Amino acid sequence: MKNLNIFWCAALFSLGLGISCPLLAQEDPAPMSVEQSVFDDDYLTAGIGIAVGSSYEGSDNYTISPLPVVLGSLGGIDFQPRGPGIAFDFIPDREGAKVDFIFGPVVRARFDRQNSIKDPVVSSLGKLDFAIEVGPFAGIQANRVLNPYDSLTGQVDLRWDVAGAHDGMVVFPSLTYFTPLSRSVLTSLAISAEYVDDAYANYYFSISPAGSLASGLPVFTATSGWKNVGATMLTAVDLDGDATNGGWGLIFLGSYSRMLGDSKRSPVTSIRGSANQLFGAIGIGYTF
Repeated sequence: MKNLNIFWCAALFSLGLGISCPLLAQEDPAPMSVEQSVFDDDYLTAGIGIAVGSSYEGSDNYTISPLPVVLGSLGGIDFQPRGPGIAFDFIPDREGAKVDFIFGPVVRARFDRQNSIKDPVVSSLGKLDFAIEVGPFAGIQANRVLNPYDSLTGQVDLRWDVAGAHDGMVVFPSLTYFTPLSRSVLTSLAISAEYVDDAYANYYFSISPAGSLASGLPVFTATSGWKNVGATMLTAVDLDGDATNGGWGLIFLGSYSRMLGDSKRSPVTSIRGSANQLFGAIGIGYTF
């Protein structure tokens, strides 16, 4: 059986959490072993979800938005959505391996304060341009840690804006534990953090003298540091009771993150928003 955690993969990447999701590539003993899986060769998962999250980083206003999902594997190269964006893992998973490696490029768009700004004071600061972050991601996955079907994955994204928005760098480390609870119910727990440089921090969290005059918020200069830390819990349910044969599946996700450093101290967060950031989503997908 390969890739028992397919719906977990779809959910995490479609929600833009940037959490590692290499496909399981291990031989499973009975009773869960099967002769053939839909994930053994090329496959595609497509789906849609509905998410509730803050309207921008640091906001205490929440919005509802759709979440399309497309991921799969072609010729040994896995491709997965990266909210919104895409990541490619160029290192094929090895059947029966205790350890697998992850490496490839990632492209991610960022629309913070580009639209859906509900707070009129923050809106008076003006809309920000959307960023396109490009770079490599790499990691390592240990299979069969506590049982024959689980995995523990550490991964780091390193991305730079190439669209001329924040013009900065983002470092995104994560650690994810995945395990099936049955043949059809899968769960994962992930912890992650995000480090940003001066350019990123200044673009999203500083208040210039002109911005202060327009909004009434105090002048503030944000610098590099850890922007947030968070945890995500996800459960996925295969609707026909067998995650290895594809078909329909449901995903349920909840996450909490805490803003840190200057992203927390910025008036955008400390006066007009909240350092506590919540996210929830539910979705459905089909794999073939």
